[in-house]
Amino acid sequence: MKYKKGYKYQLVEDEVTKTDIIGYSFDTKFIRLTLVGVLTVKAGYAWDGASGPTIDSPSSMRASLNHDAKYQLLREGLLPQAERDLIDKEFYNDCIEDGMNMYRAGLWYRAVKAFGAPNADPKSLNPVLTAP
Repeated sequence: MKYKKGYKYQLVEDEVTKTDIIGYSFDTKFIRLTLVGVLTVKAGYAWDGASGPTIDSPSSMRASLNHDAKYQLLREGLLPQAERDLIDKEFYNDCIEDGMNMYRAGLWYRAVKAFGAPNADPKSLNPVLTAP
């Protein structure tokens, strides 16, 4: 048996959103990005919600999904690390757009800016575990 740890949620239907990340085009098992910046996170994608000492809420779910998917693209080398700043800004904007108050969104934005780099690093891919 092979598996990975670290996920709390699994997407039931495709989530499509517009991003300012343009000029890249690929279609993986769970994430598609078009040249004009249409991001599709596909049904079945698993993510862990908001990271750190915080709680998930309706105003953070879409933001955490899109942020985790985009960071996965950074880890896999499909997007250059130079896009990380834009990804973090879009995380903040998604939080605000979905009703999070600006103070909380600002705290979360500062946290991903300060502590997110290791999660975007290709060396931090979740290892495949085996049992027994």
